[in-house]
Amino acid sequence: MLVQTVVLGLTLLLAPLASSLQPDPFSQIVSGEEPGPRDSGTLSPAEAQKIIAKQAEAVIAALKHRDMKQLQRYVHPEKGVRFSPYATVDANHDLIVKAGQLPALLQDKTVYTWGTYDGSGAPIQLTFQDYYKRFVYDRDYAKPEKIGYNEIVKQGNSIINIRQAYPHSIFVEYHFSRGADNNEMGWSSLRLVFQKHGQGWYLVGIVHDQWTI
Repeated sequence: MLVQTVVLGLTLLLAPLASSLQPDPFSQIVSGEEPGPRDSGTLSPAEAQKIIAKQAEAVIAALKHRDMKQLQRYVHPEKGVRFSPYATVDANHDLIVKAGQLPALLQDKTVYTWGTYDGSGAPIQLTFQDYYKRFVYDRDYAKPEKIGYNEIVKQGNSIINIRQAYPHSIFVEYHFSRGADNNEMGWSSLRLVFQKHGQGWYLVGIVHDQWTI
């Protein structure tokens, strides 16, 4: 079934949040670039940690406290931030939110389509708040079991294309090896992706990962 979404208004003042979010064409072009010869190596985990650790910690704190005004300070000013429910980043369907849109979204009652559920292929149709609970901060990632900088901590059945989707990036993975009930199939990760803009690094992706079929 083809799922379509309509554009969220360019400004929150001029357009109601009853509009839907949709992938941003500019970001699709950027994320679809062929990686350069240095992309596969990128920065080492130690180099990445030195650059991004404090900023990633601030982003995780904002996510934990659901502080969208604080979060928007770290979002890429041109590309916004893409939300991916599973490990495979889908530049054609994963929704992108611009920094200025974030503060109003937790109160927004609009149901958006965020992709498709693993296994069933049914559309993920949730409000931002419900998506946030299910595919963003579903665990206390501020206190993870393990953190990886520019390295994959856990590889599940889903294809991880984060380096291809976000060339020249740094990503940080926050990981739990088991579910809250101690089930190994309940493992989960949250990956924050940053790209450089000007002299700073900005959040461009929030990628959730978990056990998939």
